[in-house]
Amino acid sequence: MPEGFKVDVAKAVGHQSPAEIVACTRRDYLLYALSIGVPDTELQWLYENEPGFGPLPTYALSLLLKSEHWDVNVFTERFNSGGGIPGIPSYDPDRIVHGEQSLEVIHPFPVQGGRFKSVKTCTGVYDKGSGMVIDSIVDLYGEQDNVHYCRMGSKMFVRGYGGWDGPKGPKPPKYTPPDTAADLSSDFATNTNQALLYRLCGDFNPLHADPKVAQRVGFPRPILHGLASYGHSAALITKHFANNQRERFKSITARFASPVLPGEVVHYDFWKVPHDAHSFGVVFVAKIGKRPVLTNGYAVIANVASPSKL
Repeated sequence: MPEGFKVDVAKAVGHQSPAEIVACTRRDYLLYALSIGVPDTELQWLYENEPGFGPLPTYALSLLLKSEHWDVNVFTERFNSGGGIPGIPSYDPDRIVHGEQSLEVIHPFPVQGGRFKSVKTCTGVYDKGSGMVIDSIVDLYGEQDNVHYCRMGSKMFVRGYGGWDGPKGPKPPKYTPPDTAADLSSDFATNTNQALLYRLCGDFNPLHADPKVAQRVGFPRPILHGLASYGHSAALITKHFANNQRERFKSITARFASPVLPGEVVHYDFWKVPHDAHSFGVVFVAKIGKRPVLTNGYAVIANVASPSKL
């Protein structure tokens, strides 16, 4: 940790950044589906004229760093868009690693795309010893109709910035896989260019493209975005547990336990579990060999699809 690094938690927590506009089109939906490894047999997500076409339930997560235009952007500018968080001193953005991600679907995303207001709120800053965790939520609203489409919760781990005697943070819920055979198992053979493809969705962090940046922070080469393997899990859940009815997909959360190098094969296991009278849960994990990649994974699927005019 840099000498003198200290977070003023009281100033940081509760800070809401100015609302920003993000935008997408059907073309972005197609690119997202390809970049998370949806096979060419799943045309519902890959061909705009296919009956039932629409965005995968987790598409909105790619808007966390995308702006309202379609050119490449500067990761540090997008990550700190709306200004820095009061009370958190500057730190090396190349040391940011995605720690956990959640998504709560409030209204299904519009099929035609559109423009949205992105509102980010810092909900916690924690000292984990080996690093700092910045906890935030992003609410996404329609620019014109103000429909609240989703709430996205992110925990970003900044390696090497712990040890400032801050709060450790609350313990998250535990979603332990049942002691039974998985209801579904599947492999995702990532391509060597998977990160270069996924970054076109809006996350242009050099860690996923530049070998020099990756090696400087301790990785042998650029790593795959955690949201790519995360999105693949959500696509499998939508297909096998929701009959590809995206309106039934209510929420998902998971922890990024270790990075994936493009070209590695990720193995997924899923278990269907009770949740409530109107929905069920899906516990999931992802591994490369015995090494965990996604842990504490949990999705909620409605028993029946809710009608939607969006």
